[in-house]
Amino acid sequence: MNQMRNLALALVIASVALFGAGRAMAAGVPAGTAIENTAVVNYTVGGSAQATSSNTVSVTVAEILDVVVTLQSPTVSVAPGDAQQELVYRVTNTGNGPEAFLLTMTSTLTGDDFDPVPSVPAIYFDTDNSGDLSAADTAYVPGSNDPLLQPDAFVTLLVVNDIPASLVSGNRGRSQLTSAARTGTGPPGTVFAGQGEASTDAVVGTTGADGDATGEYLISDVSVTAVKSQTVTDPFGANRPLPGAQITYQIVVAAAGTGTAAAAAFVDAIPANTTFVAGSLQLNGAPLTDAADADGGAYAAAPTPQVTVQLGDLTQASGPQTIRFAVTIN
Repeated sequence: MNQMRNLALALVIASVALFGAGRAMAAGVPAGTAIENTAVVNYTVGGSAQATSSNTVSVTVAEILDVVVTLQSPTVSVAPGDAQQELVYRVTNTGNGPEAFLLTMTSTLTGDDFDPVPSVPAIYFDTDNSGDLSAADTAYVPGSNDPLLQPDAFVTLLVVNDIPASLVSGNRGRSQLTSAARTGTGPPGTVFAGQGEASTDAVVGTTGADGDATGEYLISDVSVTAVKSQTVTDPFGANRPLPGAQITYQIVVAAAGTGTAAAAAFVDAIPANTTFVAGSLQLNGAPLTDAADADGGAYAAAPTPQVTVQLGDLTQASGPQTIRFAVTIN
């Protein structure tokens, strides 16, 4: 009995190393475990202690088939025409025996605005645990590399779709991953005689031995505008563009729409026949240093004189970003 328990433990450890440990708890005692019981009657005869043992009865724990599929990624913002956009799922074996699972996906669901187009292949194992599709990830081939999971073990999967081109901002499309026990599925209590671990019966658990989860794509269009204005102050207190006069530029950058303009960077070349006024660079009224440092603003004299401001990810909620700097007319 101890040898069987040690073997079961070794299998679980191997599964954790390969797939990771899940948070869901498997269904009780591992399938194939023998539960034995022997009774003992103690008595005395003529003052001498005696004991009689009963016969040993044994039962082998049957296998419960259960699985849980959970979505790991939030709504994914995409643009019309994007290719190979992934949703992240986790499939966890919540049964009490090792089980292989068949994976299927569908992107033709009711209640959304568009149908994502499955890539080919459409399901990948997240082999490098990066959370997105990369060259290291392994494509899933039904019947060839169905994930074999020990109790409580999980595998992380990527469902990959292309996004149709003719869509508008705010459209939503959904994609579903389904996992089913290869031994069989059905109403809870369905029995597959002799098909469980150690030739025990396999019994469908509360999940029906299959599970699914649905992820969502959101068409997030964004437009960025930049409006520039200037004021001139000459050495005589007027606004004539004379040599020695100062030109102050103001640029207002704003994003509109439901998406994100990622890693927005402002660049403005210093006009010919002018000289940048050191220390004049500002963002939203706050001064920025001229050096390339943590504040995101910088002035560079070579190879082309210019100012830069790193604005980061911009959304409509970011509001207008106002940049100011000054030059003098040579």
